[in-house]
Amino acid sequence: MDAESQKNHLKAYGITYWTLNNQVKVNWLLNYRGGSFLMPDTERIRRECQIRGVSFEVVSNAKAEAILSEIASPSKNMESVILEKAPKIAVYSPKGNLPWDDAVTMVLSYAEIPYETIYDEAVLNDALLLYDWLHLHHEDFTGQYGKFYGNYKTAAWYIEEKKTAESEALRMGFSKVSEQKLAVANKIREYVIGGGFMFAMCSATDSFDIALAADGVDICEPMFDGDPSEANYQSKLDYSRTFAFTDFILERNPNVYEFASIDMTSRRQIPKMTDYFTLMDFSAKWDPIPTMLCQNHTALVKGFMGQTTAYNRDQIKANVLVMGENKTNGEARYIHGVKGKGFFTFYGGHDPEDYTHKVGDPKTELDLYPTSPGYRLILNNVLFPAARKKKQKT
Repeated sequence: MDAESQKNHLKAYGITYWTLNNQVKVNWLLNYRGGSFLMPDTERIRRECQIRGVSFEVVSNAKAEAILSEIASPSKNMESVILEKAPKIAVYSPKGNLPWDDAVTMVLSYAEIPYETIYDEAVLNDALLLYDWLHLHHEDFTGQYGKFYGNYKTAAWYIEEKKTAESEALRMGFSKVSEQKLAVANKIREYVIGGGFMFAMCSATDSFDIALAADGVDICEPMFDGDPSEANYQSKLDYSRTFAFTDFILERNPNVYEFASIDMTSRRQIPKMTDYFTLMDFSAKWDPIPTMLCQNHTALVKGFMGQTTAYNRDQIKANVLVMGENKTNGEARYIHGVKGKGFFTFYGGHDPEDYTHKVGDPKTELDLYPTSPGYRLILNNVLFPAARKKKQKT
């Protein structure tokens, strides 16, 4: 999985998932040649690699033992993690075609990793208990319809989406969409606390935490829910309920395409050509989880924009780990934390290979980016639940 030898990093994750799905365990060699995978040499696996265009090397048993011995050496910042079972994946997404694309569903499809789509009603009926891993992408859990009002209030798709959301909320027994979305956010919160794995990107990250902090507080203006917001709602937020963020200030103006001070998009002064973020270097033996989530063939990843592009370092909770950052702008791009018995990862930006993805833009063709470092981070999270868990030592 290093830069020189692998011609399709993304589909390599699909091979690993396929192998696990066939009840064969895989060793993930953290920090060894870009986070390579060691699996039994069988004709079926070789053939599958060839069909999917994934580079592989056949090594002898003696060579494999030598590699594992090298990795086990205390002097090497490497670790071998056993992947045991293919996780069952759920993608939280509405039916129908929205005017944007989801990087996670695109890369799952490209890597040929199966997933199932669920939405609000299924979540409220405890369907999450059937899954090991949940993905949230371009979603607004605050009931403000993505803060698209300023630019798209007269667009047919926006009007139709709002109408559909309101009728669905009423059908499920809620008087407002914001109340329905809060109930869904709380179900997801319970899922993670109970041991689930949650991965969120773009606006699903900050809007999720905002909804949790505003439980019982009306933060929506009349164009969103038909009545005024609550007086002094900023002072009523409960940051103890959030996963990652604290002390943030909500954006009150409904015409501004922004939720809160968490996001750094409007404060970025970085030219596109120099917009990169750095992955942190962790101890593979002492901190295997963040090491696993940061496996890549480069430590420098191209930046990319989104409604929520990056996170204000000052508003990230002290117990949340920053795994990718742009020091120049004082922003975090990729963060991870523990909540109860479960885990969450937040990844800023919309599409790792489309710098400024706009509403209505064509989707990214991943055949053009088979070695994308930004997309690899997503797939690290997909395989993370398959790992045999070791207690973190720090």
